[in-house]
Amino acid sequence: MPTSDPAPDTEPAAQMPFAAPRPRSGKVRGSVMRDVAKLAGVSHQTVSRVINDHPNVRAETRERVLAAMRSLNYRRNLAARTLATRESRTLGIIGFETTLFGPESMLYGIESAARAAGYLVSVATVRELAHQPVLEAVDRLAQHDVDGIIAISPKPAVTNALTHAPTGLPCVAVGGAGSGADPFPTVRVDNATGARLATQHLLDLGHATVHHAAGPPDWPEAQARVDGWRDTLYAAGAVVPPVTPGWWDAAAGYEQGRRLAADPAVTAIFCANDRIALGVLRALHEAGRRVPQDVSVVGFDDMPDSGYFHPPLTTMHQDFGELGRRALSLLLNHMSQVDGNTPPSHVLVVPEVILRSSTAPTR
Repeated sequence: MPTSDPAPDTEPAAQMPFAAPRPRSGKVRGSVMRDVAKLAGVSHQTVSRVINDHPNVRAETRERVLAAMRSLNYRRNLAARTLATRESRTLGIIGFETTLFGPESMLYGIESAARAAGYLVSVATVRELAHQPVLEAVDRLAQHDVDGIIAISPKPAVTNALTHAPTGLPCVAVGGAGSGADPFPTVRVDNATGARLATQHLLDLGHATVHHAAGPPDWPEAQARVDGWRDTLYAAGAVVPPVTPGWWDAAAGYEQGRRLAADPAVTAIFCANDRIALGVLRALHEAGRRVPQDVSVVGFDDMPDSGYFHPPLTTMHQDFGELGRRALSLLLNHMSQVDGNTPPSHVLVVPEVILRSSTAPTR
């Protein structure tokens, strides 16, 4: 296949005056592709190749076209492109109203990955993680002709709603703790493995057992962390302490921490997230229990502030950037499947232990 441009595209750059044409009269219209082609001295097809990043365009020709586009303040007609290709180059993201670090970071990771791949993003947020609000969000995005949807799905209601998405609309779920049997691709943090790593770290420091400051019981991610913690203690032959469910904030951690601080037998605490750990640290400090000399504490999330707690918090790092990239890759692969018979992929991203000053060997 020839790699040179057609003859009209190879006219010398010197013949191109870079001045935007002025309309003779009437309403000013936006520049169109033929204006760019005329100013750059190339064919309409070459402008299209440059816009779509086709490789078979000479570097000097590409630069002439781009310069003409800048001079004319040319903007691509996305509506026309959608009609021509049946692709909007827009992805839908379903999130929910929250200030929680994990879901917010997932949203940012997905948006960043989509922008890097050249996609626009349309975000639909829901106030309640229930079937009907999520289904309505799916419908809103579908009406905007998105090419696919990535949903942040910490609860089963989200994934259940995705199964009712319009036929042919690719969907990917991010988060939660699914069984791997979902009818669409999923990407999740391996919460159970993260909890096992955190618990084993504390056992390896010589602690006889590890207590757990848990998250809310109706969140699958919190339950997966309980399961990983408990399984690790069982495997080590250690006593499994009782669990009091809480919430994802420092206030809940403080209440759990006050109870744990009152028991002198408690020497190690694994917290379901870093905000819970913050509350636990305060409760231990008020009770005169030193960290890590008397009690070792591990969190989960690796919030940007966790390295500035007193003491800096040992925690489980979740790579939300990787989560977003993997989610986008799954969605693009799902969008490219024509027959739809390929079984959906289910990806787990394993957290990493970040060692800081809140854990130490027992004396």
